[in-house]
Amino acid sequence: MPVALLLGLASMAQAQVTVFAAASTKTALDEAAAAYMAETGRSAALSYAGSPALARQIQLGAPADVYISANPGWMDVVQQDGLIVPASRLDLLTNRLVLIAHGADAAPMDLETADLGARLGEGRLAMALVDAVPAGIYGKAALTALGQWPSVVSKTAQAANVRAALALVASGEAPMGVVYATDAGASADVTVIASFPEDSHPRVIYPAAAVSGGNAAEARAFLEFLSSPEARTIFLNHGFGVPGQ
Repeated sequence: MPVALLLGLASMAQAQVTVFAAASTKTALDEAAAAYMAETGRSAALSYAGSPALARQIQLGAPADVYISANPGWMDVVQQDGLIVPASRLDLLTNRLVLIAHGADAAPMDLETADLGARLGEGRLAMALVDAVPAGIYGKAALTALGQWPSVVSKTAQAANVRAALALVASGEAPMGVVYATDAGASADVTVIASFPEDSHPRVIYPAAAVSGGNAAEARAFLEFLSSPEARTIFLNHGFGVPGQ
């Protein structure tokens, strides 16, 4: 094989960005990464988990080029540790918080007047970890603001991330759950029965940034693509919002 071709193949193999991203971005980000590959020839290695788990991996030196968190708090943590490039940080996406139920014919619910705990009965409310994972933090804040938390706190089934909480409801292991609107849209086995008022919890914002010590060029190229009209259309089609729109 000619040397020039070998060098070209080696260069292409190196044109990969490693992305640590919040679990709730999976469906949309998989599609965006495929579009990025088609447009640029560069690939993205995507690793999904709860935002705190990813932050801890970065703190422990796991090799990543880009970090996408489901809330500003965990991005603040890694930034304070000097683990991201501050100038690269941007607010990439927004989302909404919803209450879902198993199945396609679940009755809607008014979260401001109904008793969620009573409706759960002996069932469990699936949520991401309420003291660590953004979806759980937002969910607890919203339920507290609506006066529902005291009746459900002992009935929560807390999962490592929001997609795991979604899976509990989709499988019927939990009758209801608190997830993002985009997660609900990713499963045909759940129904949105209520949306949480936006003023009941902090705004759901997904910051993204290049990780210090990572491949700066690949991180920059991928972040630029995620901010492009093509990528934004993908995110909007999956139910995410885009800051400023």
